[in-house]
Amino acid sequence: MINHTFLYTVAELREIERAALAGLPAGTLMQRSGQAAAEVALKLIPDPPEAAKVLVIAGPGNNGGDALETAFRLAHAGVRVLVLPCLDADKLPPDAQQALQRAKNVPLQFADPARREDILSSNYSLVIDGLFGIGLARPIEGELADLVARINQLDCPVLALDVPSGLDADTGNVIGKQGVTVRASHTITFIGDKPGLHTCDGQDYAGKVSVANLHVDERFLHTSHARLNDVALFAEFLRPRSRNSHKGTYGDVGIIGGAPGMAGAAVLAGRAAAKCGAGRVFIGFLGEPLAYDNAHPELMCRRATHIGIGTSVLITGPGLGTSNIAQALLERSLSASKLVLDADALNLLAAFPALAQKLAERTENALMTPHPLEAARLLGTTAAEIQRDRLAAARQLASRFNAVVALKGSGTVIARPDGEAVVNATGNPALATAGSGDVLSGICGALLAQHWPAWEAALGSVWLHGHAADILVEQGSGPIGLTASELIPAVRLALNQLAGNGRSPRGAH
Repeated sequence: MINHTFLYTVAELREIERAALAGLPAGTLMQRSGQAAAEVALKLIPDPPEAAKVLVIAGPGNNGGDALETAFRLAHAGVRVLVLPCLDADKLPPDAQQALQRAKNVPLQFADPARREDILSSNYSLVIDGLFGIGLARPIEGELADLVARINQLDCPVLALDVPSGLDADTGNVIGKQGVTVRASHTITFIGDKPGLHTCDGQDYAGKVSVANLHVDERFLHTSHARLNDVALFAEFLRPRSRNSHKGTYGDVGIIGGAPGMAGAAVLAGRAAAKCGAGRVFIGFLGEPLAYDNAHPELMCRRATHIGIGTSVLITGPGLGTSNIAQALLERSLSASKLVLDADALNLLAAFPALAQKLAERTENALMTPHPLEAARLLGTTAAEIQRDRLAAARQLASRFNAVVALKGSGTVIARPDGEAVVNATGNPALATAGSGDVLSGICGALLAQHWPAWEAALGSVWLHGHAADILVEQGSGPIGLTASELIPAVRLALNQLAGNGRSPRGAH
């Protein structure tokens, strides 16, 4: 059985598909795709099936063949099926031509494409998007773009086959600057999962993703270098606390930041580190230090220059600024054994190549948490270019700076210097608020202080951060107006649930 957490590129899937098809009768995988999609579709429509009306959009390639095979299966199940063909029957690939003939031999209706406007004005229980699959290389334009726009206006579930039409399966981008994409409520993807369904625009367009492996023999399924984040990837370090322990057992976290006007960033990171289990937390301010934090007096506040690099973990960057003293503090921080770099620390690295070189020469990987604009500065490019291929950008950062990198955004990408990458599926727009990244850096620091390796600390922190936002939104606290400080107790609860009783909280993959 395929490991559903692996994420495969289009090139990898083409290779797997070719190898699998070589030993199978013609049309086998397409028929399996149709059966799997029909099973999902039947769960999305009212019971009994005869009460449903399903519109199937069939495009000009094998994705259209998958759609026709799905239509065939649904009609056999008694569903009223209307197929809107957007294809030239004579130019269909052989398997898709076979699927077309099968569909013509069951009681379903083929619509006249010239009546597309009337067809899309009707009510449906479900629309199935089989217009274009993973092979699309150019933007959807003209009449088909209008068709996609109309599909997106329909008030019913939309099931995309393999990927929503118009979405790049590798990167999660809408194809083309002026391109359009079907906005699916559900996607059933075939053989293996794709990174583009979970990052960049993918989360907005793919909806709920399920994987049908089509019974492809395991010998054709090589190990991928990308995965979907999962509690299992860091579960080894989720342990109940020993009674015979003390604050020293769980490490010290020092935070260097909090320049005048930005003290809150450092405080948020400190609160997150304390609530996520660090034994002691020291906040070092570039400006005048707070006497103490009224909400959390256990946080120890002092000048940034008084935070030693011998502290178990240093978090440098939240509210740091880019002054000369900030630069000097960052240079000193780079000698710390365990290090989290965020915000202005990243901007300083981009501005001073000597600091970047010192980071790259460290023997222990630092943990970096850039957003796309910070990543762009580090790589000397634009945020748009970073977003064009988020996995490639995260891998490039990890390699260049010899660090574990969490490239934040929709579907945060975590990468390490050897090229391994993980896409995180937890989280929602509630995280698009000031201070959210400071909270994430505090979680990272706390896990590092509790002896998590940098890779697992990044995976766990990003997962918990997003999961906390998901739970709060479920409870009605967002996404609009949720503040960064609200995430902290929700992360603490999830972390204790995971570590204390061995069960994954709701939302675990």
